[in-house]
Amino acid sequence: MEKLKMHSPDLTEENIAKIRDLFPNCVTEATDENGKLRLAVDFDQLKQELSDSIVDGPQERYRLDWPGKREALLTANAPIAKTLRPCRAESVDFDTTQNLFIEGDNLDALKLLQETYLGKVKMIYIDPPYNTGNDFIYEDDFSESAEEFLMKSNQTDETGNRLIANKDSNGRFHSDWLSFLYPRLKLAKNLLADNGVIFVSADENEIHNLKHLLNEAFGSVNLLGVIANVNNPKGRSDDKFIATAHEYLAVYSKDISQAKFFGFEPDEKIKKRYNKVDESGQKFRDMDLRKTGDADKREDRPDMFYYFYFSKKNNSLRVSKKSDEKSDEIEIIPLKDDNSHGRWRWGFDTARERIGEVYAKLMPTRGIWGIFEVDYLEGRPPVKSTSAWTFKDVNSERGSEQFIDLEFDKETFQRPKPIGTLKRVLELGTVPHEKALVLDFFAGSGGFAQAALELNAEGRRNINFILVQLDEKCDEDSQAFKDGFEHIALISRERIRRSSAKILEGKCHEGWNKDVGFRVLKVDTSNMAGVYYTPEQTDQKDLLAAVDNIKPGRDNPEDLLFQVLVDWGVDLTLPIRCETIQGKSVFFVNHEPYDLIACFDKGITEELVKELATHKPVRVVFRDNGFVSDAVKINVDQIFRQLSPATDVKSI
Repeated sequence: MEKLKMHSPDLTEENIAKIRDLFPNCVTEATDENGKLRLAVDFDQLKQELSDSIVDGPQERYRLDWPGKREALLTANAPIAKTLRPCRAESVDFDTTQNLFIEGDNLDALKLLQETYLGKVKMIYIDPPYNTGNDFIYEDDFSESAEEFLMKSNQTDETGNRLIANKDSNGRFHSDWLSFLYPRLKLAKNLLADNGVIFVSADENEIHNLKHLLNEAFGSVNLLGVIANVNNPKGRSDDKFIATAHEYLAVYSKDISQAKFFGFEPDEKIKKRYNKVDESGQKFRDMDLRKTGDADKREDRPDMFYYFYFSKKNNSLRVSKKSDEKSDEIEIIPLKDDNSHGRWRWGFDTARERIGEVYAKLMPTRGIWGIFEVDYLEGRPPVKSTSAWTFKDVNSERGSEQFIDLEFDKETFQRPKPIGTLKRVLELGTVPHEKALVLDFFAGSGGFAQAALELNAEGRRNINFILVQLDEKCDEDSQAFKDGFEHIALISRERIRRSSAKILEGKCHEGWNKDVGFRVLKVDTSNMAGVYYTPEQTDQKDLLAAVDNIKPGRDNPEDLLFQVLVDWGVDLTLPIRCETIQGKSVFFVNHEPYDLIACFDKGITEELVKELATHKPVRVVFRDNGFVSDAVKINVDQIFRQLSPATDVKSI
């Protein structure tokens, strides 16, 4: 019976496999320093394959480089022996919610999500440290091989501290920040759907490097734009020379040819223009067919100047490229406000084809006739975002006010992002009525979840979220600690709870399912003992101790189940049911036909295996030493081949 690997994917091996698919002659077998046989890239041969475009040796070229870049890439690709452990006590609606809150290092979390959410996230927003010289970055270890990284990841850190201050006096100040963010962006890109987008907040300290870094990770061709977010119109009072009034949002797509980018709903000012109502009750306005604004003169586009003729007698319209002086119909041309010739918004052929969609109307104030089309408010194209946001709802002060409105002390969390900013990025990155999964792996105070839930409650979006936040300890002298929050992740979760309660008290869209819950999962070392990953290092004297390859004290069945879900790439929000069958606890994941059936009890009989096989699940997993005899273990594969041949059978 095949065993699950129980660690995150080795992205280096996957990259080699991709190269092998493209250039099979460039991948060979080689022995590593331990004499172990593995696939390796023949780089000389690969260069030969790419000889027309390869940039070799020390030649000058345009690229982003910094000390530690190669090590950062290794860190992104190296597998880890970790897991996500469920925490029902800190969750809300654990059994029914479609939302996730992951507590732990976001680099680990992103690796653990690779199998399950590869290409499934519609939109990512992150607000990473701005590298001001006073904030913290994660202390990543870039010095080990992939194999060493895997083994160390299965050990508990002595201090538990994952943050270090990145002071501007540090000789690798910018390099450390780049090395910290680069692997996270590489992993995040894998999770994005092909039509997905990512928004990254930054200020002037690193926006130049951030854009280079995103070009490196996503490709410069996939840049959608950089937004200046005017969040402090008066400017920062502590700036010596020029008072900074804005931050930035760098926006990239996974694949610009497939990018699905939305816009903003019309504001109240725009809605007031739709001052008419048709027979069915829909609001509309008369929209002039004459072009206004830039390039609105006849000489700008002579081919878009032509004549409409309106017959009052027949209430009919026609178009002509030439003036018909003999006609007794009303001649209508596009006249600008100064009565000079303008032009139409449609070309002549379009006007002829769509003549039934427009109508003639006398404009009393000007004393001339015009051509209009009906423009309905419902179905109106979204308002395109500009590169400068000056909206009132993106003001930083609003972020603090909204946090205080939830009965938090202002000092509990410094400078939370305004909900207006977060709702706007969600509006741009997701589409109304389409179910979308969104991700924020620097969750902070949890405002991103509040913004998503508010949009859902308003009926404007259908969003499920994944939030990731490190259990960053609060200083014992801080207001947060005095309020009972030992670490930041506790603040994040409490904000989601409080904002959810407030949302449910208000008016909610009737079509919303009111899912305000979240399933809490915590990053931890693997449930499997070290021998699981290094069986070749087990001595004969250790064999008796290695009969059970699960760590002492870590055999909680639901913990084991979630490590299997992570390893097998099964949706982590699926409903889970536990039943007692023939005296054994059996987990059923999702509805029949089940995505997974799992039994981690010992003493499993052939009768139980046969009963489980009748459900014909997609996957089934058992404990490797959980069978009453070796004969039963050997027969498991055969039983499923007979009763449910499509089931994938594995053990841990």
